[in-house]
Amino acid sequence: MKYLIIGLGNPGDKYAETRHNIGFKVVEALAKEYGGKFASNKLADVAEIKFKSRTLVLIKPTTFMNLSGKAVNYWMQAEKIPRENIVVITDDLALPFGKLRMKGKGSDGGHNGLKDIQAVLNSQEYCRLRFGVGSEFNKGQQVDYVLGEWNSEERLTIEERIQTATEFIKSFATIGLNMTMTNWNNK
Repeated sequence: MKYLIIGLGNPGDKYAETRHNIGFKVVEALAKEYGGKFASNKLADVAEIKFKSRTLVLIKPTTFMNLSGKAVNYWMQAEKIPRENIVVITDDLALPFGKLRMKGKGSDGGHNGLKDIQAVLNSQEYCRLRFGVGSEFNKGQQVDYVLGEWNSEERLTIEERIQTATEFIKSFATIGLNMTMTNWNNK
């Protein structure tokens, strides 16, 4: 069984520690845990790991957030991975900081990365792991907030929350979406 795990973010050091790049952080943690190494490839940095006889292809699109769909579609085709075996990891302003929620379908919620993926795939039916980044910003400051770095309080627990997010992914690859949602949502 093969899975495509897509961490959303923006390429470059300028964005590395921002809230918007939490998807990159989750796939990086998963790669590190299982000895995967990212290499630059077409439209993404890619690593492959094995977990319980499953192959997880981890990607960090290099297309910038708003054009993520192109990379997702390319790697789904290149690796012959069906839509039911993909997970998109994204930041979410509607969830409190650190809250994790997996869903099998849904709207883009105003997230430009998800909006592009849905447009390219012509579907809202794909698994996404939403990582809450909170909404501690003034009106009109959303872009600055998501492109801002974690505050000192968030930094105290961010690694633990990233580790929990990797557990969601491993669960999805072994027991599927429904059982993962039952066992892990709201942890």
